[in-house]
Order: sequence, then structure tokens, then C-alpha cells
Amino acid sequence: MPEMPEVEVTRISLAHRLQGAHVLSARLGKPLRWPLGCRPAALHGMTIGELARRGKYLWMPLLGAQRQGGLLLHLGMSGSLALHEGQAPPRGSHDNFELVTSAGTLRLTDPRRFGAVLWSASLTSLPARRLLERLGAEPFDPALTAATFHAACRGRRASIKSVLLAGDVVVGAGNIYACEALFHAGIDPRTRCSRLTQPRCERLLASLRATLTEAITLGGSTLRDFRDAHGAAGGFQNRAQVYGRAGLPCRKCSTPVRRVVQGQRSTFFCPGCQVR
Repeated sequence: MPEMPEVEVTRISLAHRLQGAHVLSARLGKPLRWPLGCRPAALHGMTIGELARRGKYLWMPLLGAQRQGGLLLHLGMSGSLALHEGQAPPRGSHDNFELVTSAGTLRLTDPRRFGAVLWSASLTSLPARRLLERLGAEPFDPALTAATFHAACRGRRASIKSVLLAGDVVVGAGNIYACEALFHAGIDPRTRCSRLTQPRCERLLASLRATLTEAITLGGSTLRDFRDAHGAAGGFQNRAQVYGRAGLPCRKCSTPVRRVVQGQRSTFFCPGCQVR
């Protein structure tokens, strides 16, 4: 599933190419998770603003003579966005949304159709507000400190891995990145969140930020479907220290990496390096 680094990589690869472009037409393919919320023809003639990201959502502002708002996009479990400059290839059966612009043809390809493209008058209007209001802090927000992170964790009885994945304390820690950040912080993923001291929260927050920064630099992770807007696969999965390495020796201490299931998700960790 594309996580925050993959969405940020997508934003970066699209932002400078789409900003200021004019929408020439829009087309819907097979239905996505929710209806678009406006007629595709209503987007014609609008100008694209600066792309932004909130959690795993992309926000594409659109300005027109009669209305303004934007499209909130989500890549779902298997989606990716590609911008075809010049002559676009023929549409495929999994191309669920197409926006033809003066900068090229933007397509959302999502074989499993859990993604979404939604019109909203603003980020604070419905439906965008309903989807974004429960998201936690952005991991690189200066307002997110070790103290605020610790305070948010202190009242939670669930495991720290489960809390990271929930996304209501901090967004961006998908399964791969939560496993890796916890490894680098030396914290057992099964540790009850409320037991973490502020120094351990500080170490985990630093590890999470470093892990996400590395993932964005490497183009995200491609386990199956993800590609950036240029069609390039991510490379972070090749640097993973514990994720997907069950039974193999830890690269740090040689203890075999373990796999457990938490909340129906596989968790990988080193019992030698990570303690409760």
C-alpha cells in the first residue's frame, strides 16, 4: 500500500510540472471508492495550483472563473499517478481517472480501486474535512516535539506499533516505516505505548523522521505496484533492516529477525536489539 513517503514522492514528481496548467478535460473509468462529487465537465478550464499533501492524501487546488476548490486524491492500496507529456498511451482497464491538462495527461491507475478522487470546495469543507480531521500530526511538523509525542502516547494502552499505524498521533508511519523506525530506536513493537518514557519517545520520533526522510530520498518503497509520476520504482525496500527479513540474521547483532502479527499486519523486529 502506498504510504506517506510514496505520496510525498508522487507530489514532488508532479508539483512543478502541473502547477499553472489548465484542465482541458476529465474522464472517469471504473468506479473508485467514492463518487467524484461533481461533473467531470465542470473541471474544464480550471487552473491547477500548488499540490499539497496531508497524511496520505494529495490536494490539487483548482481555480476557475465561476468556482474554486480542488481534488483530494488517495492512492488506495495499489494506486499510482502518472503524468504523460505529449501523446498519452491508450487508456488501460485499470485507469480509473484521467485529467487532460496543458502540461500532459494525468492518470490514476488503481487495479484494486480503493483509491479516491474527490471534489471539495476547500480542505476545511466536506468531504475533505471529514477525511482529514482525525489525522495526527505531520512527522516533520516543528510543533510535534518529544514532549507532545510523549503526552499523546501516555494515555494509550495499545502497543506502540499499533498506535503508529493508527495515524491519529502522528501520520506517515506505515507498516514498513513503523517496523524500521522502531528497530532504529531499539524499541520492541509490542511495548505498551503508555510505558514509553519521554527519552524513548524522543529517540523514536528522531528515528521515524530519519526513516521517512531516507524513504522519500530513495523514491519510497515498491513491493508490487507503486511507481512515481515518472514511472520509476522506489528503492527503500532494499535498505530495510528488519521488514520482510523474518528468520534472517539481524544486520546489527546477528540475532534472527522475528515476525509476529499485530492487528492483522506483519511486524518484523530483532529481539536482540529491540527491548520493551
